[in-house]
Amino acid sequence: MTLKITETDVKTYLEKNPSFFHNNLELLETLSIPHLSGPAVSLVAKQLEIFRAKHQHVEGQFIELIDIAKENDLTAQRMHELTLATLDSHTIDTLVNNLNEVFNNCFLSDFFTVKVFDEQKHNAPNSAKIFIDKDSKEALAFKEVLALNQPKCGKPPINQARILFAKNALQIRSCALIPMNFTGLEGIIAIGSREKERYHADMGHLFLTQISEIIATRLITCLNPTHDVPTT
Repeated sequence: MTLKITETDVKTYLEKNPSFFHNNLELLETLSIPHLSGPAVSLVAKQLEIFRAKHQHVEGQFIELIDIAKENDLTAQRMHELTLATLDSHTIDTLVNNLNEVFNNCFLSDFFTVKVFDEQKHNAPNSAKIFIDKDSKEALAFKEVLALNQPKCGKPPINQARILFAKNALQIRSCALIPMNFTGLEGIIAIGSREKERYHADMGHLFLTQISEIIATRLITCLNPTHDVPTT
């Protein structure tokens, strides 16, 4: 009785003996397998096609990793510039001016502002612009953001945009709202963009939170130059 060999038997054998074709190269010249586009192709050609596709996939992943690394390096450099700008600031006015410069030149932001919720109005020409009475309706507009204590990205409500960006409010198509919620300091850092997708809900919060910590730490020092910086 002749033993019938099924396709499953052949498949199982080849899986268990992957070097079979290395030892039987002559078979490669006669074998062909159907191609999705129509005509039959040799097994070698099919293998080359598969290897090429895998190579392109791996190459794409590698390029993506390089792009991520470059972006991380750029972000790290920006954070370094931000840190230097704050360390070079010893008054509220100097800090506000340095922050505007670093966000415009290094972060390439369209708009930047910082608001501190404080009933005091400090005696400096520029610093007065950053203070909002903590019991005012303007401060209450950010109550939810402060309560969540994490950055919020997207298109801000028009009332928040007007409080933060004044005459430029209508140009803000996306914005990163970064709460400052420290002992002795409450406020909002806002980075605005004319681009709709520049700051979106799915973006990471790590660097935005670090921005808040760097700026808030210096703000506390400038507001209380004779006191140690409080802990969060």
